[in-house]
Amino acid sequence: MYLTRLSLTNFRNFARLDIPVPEGVVLLVGGNAQGKTSLLEAIYFLATFVSFSATVERQLINFLAGREDLAVSRIVAEFCKSREGTESSHKLEVRLIQETNGLGNRSRFKKEVLIDNVPSKVSESVGFFNAVLFLPQTMRVIEGAPEDRRRYLNLTLAQVVPDYAAALSAYSRALTQRNALLKQIKDRNSDPKQLAFWNEQLAFSGAKIIHARIHAIQEFGHSSAVVHHQLTRGEEVLRLSYEPAYDPLFKPQDQYALAIDAPVDRTGISISEIQDGFHERLETLQMEEIARGVTTVGPHRDDLRFLSNGMDLGVYGSRGQARTAVLALKLTEVDWMKEKTGQWPVLLLDEVLAELDTIRRSDLLERLISFEQAILTTTDLNLFDNEFVERANTWRIQSGSIID
Repeated sequence: MYLTRLSLTNFRNFARLDIPVPEGVVLLVGGNAQGKTSLLEAIYFLATFVSFSATVERQLINFLAGREDLAVSRIVAEFCKSREGTESSHKLEVRLIQETNGLGNRSRFKKEVLIDNVPSKVSESVGFFNAVLFLPQTMRVIEGAPEDRRRYLNLTLAQVVPDYAAALSAYSRALTQRNALLKQIKDRNSDPKQLAFWNEQLAFSGAKIIHARIHAIQEFGHSSAVVHHQLTRGEEVLRLSYEPAYDPLFKPQDQYALAIDAPVDRTGISISEIQDGFHERLETLQMEEIARGVTTVGPHRDDLRFLSNGMDLGVYGSRGQARTAVLALKLTEVDWMKEKTGQWPVLLLDEVLAELDTIRRSDLLERLISFEQAILTTTDLNLFDNEFVERANTWRIQSGSIID
């Protein structure tokens, strides 16, 4: 999969951009706040339909355009999908529309998606175009809070796993309703039997999420360990450890868990088994959760740990070790998406060479040359060796425009 053309209208600091996109490596070169990262954000938005930086999506609309009573921001991409010697061209368009009531107050915002000029629901459009993104803030996957790691998992799996986005949406709705009901039961002494329906809904959608995460992390773990081993020249061994808030793995009663951090394989557990066990756990904790007024167990409290030579990188790892682990993870994502969909995703890398030593830079750049399409940003072209620059396509960005 690779972009052939990208058009932006009133997106961030791009008032208007319409440019063909070559295959292979594209280097975006420019100073800070010129639009390099915004260009990556626009492309990644086509894959996930969420922003990686905006608090609210209204912020994606160009500031000057957003002052009008009707403001429309458009991202339009033409791209090719390659499979077994054949290619198919497609067009994907996202419109962000803001309307005011004429008094300067925002009254309405909506997002529209068109696939090959046909309107499509956002939830059904995720995964039509695939992209893998690395940003400096991606380091939060290791160094940040559990919610950063859950968000990473959700954005990645939603592009590839069928119905994952729908399960997330259903789970979020059920969780909100169940939490509200827990507080109501606590404050008004309502009938706890009202929770039965939401227990079922939460277990049904939650089981799909847990099952997908189990399999994805298991697959990521094997591949990322190989990539990471190569990036560290055989000096470190990476392992991903999934820590589900509800663990479907059977634990015999009256047995103590040993304090041994060993790999755990949960891939043999079916969705129905997870659903039944999760539902039972919700019922067991029901009185405790009523007292606390919040749902305490479920995929909304899952976590993921990154271990290098048995050391938790989120706690003890250096910045360089964490960055190498994230890069290994991102390179693994590319291969994983290709295996699952039959298509290479577009790889988006923002200031990727920062904080990497010369050897790891060289190893990474050697890998990138073979990708179907990789788009990189940099403020300093000298970070790349001459041979790499000669083989890449270079765009210079200044003030929201691409200049020759």
